[in-house]
Amino acid sequence: MLSVNPADGAVLSVLYGTDAMRMVVGERAFLAQMLAVEAALARAEARLGIIPEEAASAITEAAAVERLDLPALARATRVAGYPVIGLVRQLAALAGTEAGRWVHWGAATQDIIDTAVVLQIREAFVLLATDLDRLNATLAGRAREHRGTVMAGRTHLQQALPVTFGYKCAVWLSPLLTMRQRLEQLLPRVLKLQFGGAAGTLASLGGRGIAVAEALARELDLAAPDIPWHAARDSMAETACFLGLLAGALGKFASDVMLLMQTEVAEVAEPYSPGHGSASSMPQKRNPVSCEYVIAQAHSVQTLVPQMLGAMGVDQERGAGPWQTEPLALPQAFTLAHGALVQALTIAEGMTVDAARMRSNLEASGGLIMAEAVMMGLTPMLGRGGAHEAVARACDAALAERVTLAEALGRDSCVTAVLDAESLARLTDPASYLGSAAAFTDQVLARL
Repeated sequence: MLSVNPADGAVLSVLYGTDAMRMVVGERAFLAQMLAVEAALARAEARLGIIPEEAASAITEAAAVERLDLPALARATRVAGYPVIGLVRQLAALAGTEAGRWVHWGAATQDIIDTAVVLQIREAFVLLATDLDRLNATLAGRAREHRGTVMAGRTHLQQALPVTFGYKCAVWLSPLLTMRQRLEQLLPRVLKLQFGGAAGTLASLGGRGIAVAEALARELDLAAPDIPWHAARDSMAETACFLGLLAGALGKFASDVMLLMQTEVAEVAEPYSPGHGSASSMPQKRNPVSCEYVIAQAHSVQTLVPQMLGAMGVDQERGAGPWQTEPLALPQAFTLAHGALVQALTIAEGMTVDAARMRSNLEASGGLIMAEAVMMGLTPMLGRGGAHEAVARACDAALAERVTLAEALGRDSCVTAVLDAESLARLTDPASYLGSAAAFTDQVLARL
């Protein structure tokens, strides 16, 4: 099969997504999960006495993806528009003539497809949860380690006020902890059986439809919904929205690290190994390639979310078009989200932090980053207006004469009349103006 999407190619797939996620949400896994649903349906119906026990055993034994004739299934899918008809035909043949006639009893195509996708989602969420827990633990460790490492906080890409690198790590961590909570809250709404028959009423099973649905849900360890949801796609859309939110939080982390890696900043760096981030013509380069692929994959996941939201507009009791768009979006969204998560984990676990460079950058402005601190310190004596004017004059002088803010303030008689040298030194020390940075960091860490 020729690859079009780089995430599925033999070479470029190493940059996008992960093999672990492709094993879970890929086509082969999808076929295997459809067979698992068919086998579980047979066992559930056998327990209720609807089909023979021997048939259920034969169907279960035959439901192995390795036994499918994939070229024949592709031909049948091209004709029918869905893979289920061809899959059921092959499964029935593999189970034998007597057992085969009980395959797919009372089910509809979309029951098998939707429930198979739910089983894929369950496994995909296990992968995401495992690596998200690792990322959260890693960022928490960084936040503890650098709780007191002072650095420049930046707004509009300009130095603003001092923060700590531990605080910055906690800002990255907090939404990711929330993502973990969101995932747990999401599971009961998504991990539910779809079983409704031709139009959602299970009419072919007479009065035993709900009993079969409940037995099948138990067999698959899924929730039994209050009503078939084949025409209500909110759980699928919510799954995609969760992936978009997770991708956004990962993109924020990667964007910050990338900016901190700029040559002129150089406060943080991705983990380095020979050749990592190298350029073909510039041997000195160590490009933020891991950050770049987190951001690229995050953006791609977010562009798939509207496609899933659009698929909610299902017409009547069986959609003619919207539902068929979901397979184009959801597996790729999972693949790219996990790729972004794994790249982010690589960055977090191996990044180097240059505390000395952070201090040097703090001092690069000659203390101007402490202008607000000095103004607040002067306000009780000079009033807010007077304090603002005095500090503004000193900032102008410091910039024009290329002296430190402390030196410029020390020349102003209005300032020296109310502040001695020791007080001025304290007010211009970045470590003295961190506000609640440590407390906020501790609050985030307490959530873990």
